[in-house]
Amino acid sequence: MSEYHTPVLLNETLSFLVTNPSGIYADVTFGGGGHTAGILSRLNEDGHVIAFDRDADALENKIDDPRLTMVRGDFRFIRNYILQIAHDREDLGERLSGGLDGILADLGVSSHQFDTAERGFSFRYDAPLDMRMNREGGQTAEDVVNEYSQEDLERIFRLYGEVENPGKVSSLIVSARSTGRITTTGDLDKAIAAALPKFAEHKYLAKVYQALRIEVNHEMRSLEKFLGGASATLKEGGILAVITYHSLEDRMVKNFIKCGSIDGKESKDVFGVTKAPLEPVNRKPVVPSEDEISSNTRARSAKLRVARKTSFNGGR
Repeated sequence: MSEYHTPVLLNETLSFLVTNPSGIYADVTFGGGGHTAGILSRLNEDGHVIAFDRDADALENKIDDPRLTMVRGDFRFIRNYILQIAHDREDLGERLSGGLDGILADLGVSSHQFDTAERGFSFRYDAPLDMRMNREGGQTAEDVVNEYSQEDLERIFRLYGEVENPGKVSSLIVSARSTGRITTTGDLDKAIAAALPKFAEHKYLAKVYQALRIEVNHEMRSLEKFLGGASATLKEGGILAVITYHSLEDRMVKNFIKCGSIDGKESKDVFGVTKAPLEPVNRKPVVPSEDEISSNTRARSAKLRVARKTSFNGGR
């Protein structure tokens, strides 16, 4: 499992998340199974974990444990999946009708996805521009860089990558593709070489690739739908733990926990009380220790936010 992906902030996450050893929990980003294994280790024989992943590679890491149910699917549909499982599973149906005790989402890309060249997530390899987390359908990064207008490319680089000079990068891509289709990561790197700042090429490329990956996998739309579905699926007092890796998704999670919407706009009832389904457990995000970062550099930008389902149902 560790070779596939090292779980980030494992102990910190489990200490917040697992409050009932007999409870039912969801890990909606199974990946290498590290967080799921950690949750299972804290549960008794009555506990259960429902693990999700849309990447077929991740499901090959299935843990042999009767307390685990695996689902291949996008976490944006968590509410529908849980309702379906409750309908299909006689042993879980009644318990699930009361809601989940906890939900974990570890956002971003697994080490396996980064390190598998043909997936096209990393500029470290000259590989096909794919970047799909579910490789069975949908547009690829190649489709985006070759078919999006210059204006749309500029928009995703600015919004999803916070790329400096997104207009220049977009212009260079459009110019390069006019002489031949951009099909590999090497083609893309060559096309935008003139925009790369000296001594910070890798940091800049990381932002460009992040923006493309988010667009290809509709990550922001999935996250927004997931947050709404997760809050509806938790039982009162249930815990939502989300690990983010860049400012855009962290801001969305923070806003949703604070006021129930990703844009940070509060909705109040007639008494002036904010109609938020969650309340923060930790006011400031938990970040990895220096020791964890030194042993797993991909943890360096991680932030853990934790919230509890409130009793709000039209009023507290």
